[in-house]
Amino acid sequence: MARQASDYGSAGEDIMGAGRHLAGIPNPIAAILIAIAAPLSSAGSLETEMLAAHNAVRAEIPVPPLAWSRKLAAVAQKWADHLLASGRFEHRSHPPYGENLFEARGAEATPLEVVAAWASEAADYNYRTNLCKSKCGHYTQLVWSSTREVGCAVARGGRRQVVVCEYNPPGNWQGERPW
Repeated sequence: MARQASDYGSAGEDIMGAGRHLAGIPNPIAAILIAIAAPLSSAGSLETEMLAAHNAVRAEIPVPPLAWSRKLAAVAQKWADHLLASGRFEHRSHPPYGENLFEARGAEATPLEVVAAWASEAADYNYRTNLCKSKCGHYTQLVWSSTREVGCAVARGGRRQVVVCEYNPPGNWQGERPW
């Protein structure tokens, strides 16, 4: 039987709610993320800040750090642009990579806020049972131990911001633990 991804998840909260604080993130992770917080501005800073935020969360497990992939960032940019232009917020069907989405309306999110929103799902994940109380697919993709590369992009228009991160190899395989 082929491996199937169980939950790519999407964080669609208004950042004025769950995304503006670090609730549910262990203090060491929160401290590291706060230290690297910065707005999503230029492509260079997006790369540096997103990668640092991802690797700060991964270091707490610990699992190997991720490398930035320009190829994945280009895939993410194409999808973020599509979502913004179409007014939709959904994962592509049958994606070749792992994928996390984040949407903000009426404000802009920093890399810290984006990754913190995904990492906050750790509170809903039980490693012993490998089950989620509610939603934890963003978190498990973020820390999936066999994932080696990430690429992220942001699209903005009007009062909306869409952030997409792509992960290779993908995680969230049904029946497998993230680490």
